[in-house]
Amino acid sequence: VHYDYLVMATGLQLNYNKIKGLPEGFDTDPSLCSVYDYNLVQKTLPAIQNFKGGNAIFTLPNTPIKCSGAPQQIMYLADEMWTENGIRDKANIYYNSSLPVIFYVQKYADTLLNVLDRRGITVNYMRNLIEVRTDTKEAIFQKLDSPKGETETFKYDFLHVTPPMSTPDPVRESPLVGSTGFVEVDKETLQHVKYPNIFALGDCSNVPTSKTSAAAATQGGYLEKNLNAVMNGKQPYAKYDGYSSCPVITSRGKCILVEFNYDCLPLETFPFNQAKERRSMYFLKKNIIPQIYWHMMMRGLWNGPKFLRKVIHLGMDGPEKDYTHPKDIKSND
Repeated sequence: VHYDYLVMATGLQLNYNKIKGLPEGFDTDPSLCSVYDYNLVQKTLPAIQNFKGGNAIFTLPNTPIKCSGAPQQIMYLADEMWTENGIRDKANIYYNSSLPVIFYVQKYADTLLNVLDRRGITVNYMRNLIEVRTDTKEAIFQKLDSPKGETETFKYDFLHVTPPMSTPDPVRESPLVGSTGFVEVDKETLQHVKYPNIFALGDCSNVPTSKTSAAAATQGGYLEKNLNAVMNGKQPYAKYDGYSSCPVITSRGKCILVEFNYDCLPLETFPFNQAKERRSMYFLKKNIIPQIYWHMMMRGLWNGPKFLRKVIHLGMDGPEKDYTHPKDIKSND
């Protein structure tokens, strides 16, 4: 296939096979599950319902992933179900993350740390799942903060796996990617750094922001302007600021609406503190965002909430440059 201009938007592939013992372990262990695969997600609810106590572990890999809030969201929902079922006091819940922090935007990290503390969930940072032994119910984690490459073994009674991810093999093996394994583009114009007639957006690009549908939708507006400019013999001019967003569900009925830019500064749409757990934000997540996705984003009619944000903030569209920990981060409305 010949082309004059090329836009890469291939998304990511799931690499369960990078974890020893997977994916075959999913076939033999009913307590092993994952919401990231459309087949495996069917195992998740039964695994949660059949859990009677012991160690419940939720993982986050050492690669960029799509929807980085999802591994926490399924954990909070499982915790709520176990509380309702009267077995929470029999459960030890662990969030084993490859990251050194719970979230890179401090404002939202403060809220999530409060949620974790309130719910009695233990966080183990810099732990990357490398092997699952279903016969002995053991999960082996690489200690990323160990200079000797040491590992740590956890016994599990329930294990939710977020797999390592990468660009699809044909993309990763092409000359379009750099050392990171992602399509190399200018982070503001989304134009390839070597080939001016190639652009990329969404999860397959190397732009240093969270890989979400909100980011991809917003990037689409900038890419359209810059591609049109290049096709008309001009230089790309529209500059993407790294906007990304994720509604992080903390319970059935409440969530926080995370919005931020390249500098990990909050870039919030609404005129109230979105770091608080709110029923209104859950309503937005459950009822409004799906409508935007299917009827606007999928038809190319949604390029993010920038215009709405400017209207609500009376023409202002900048991030929160100074953040002070709020005294009250309890659930609201």
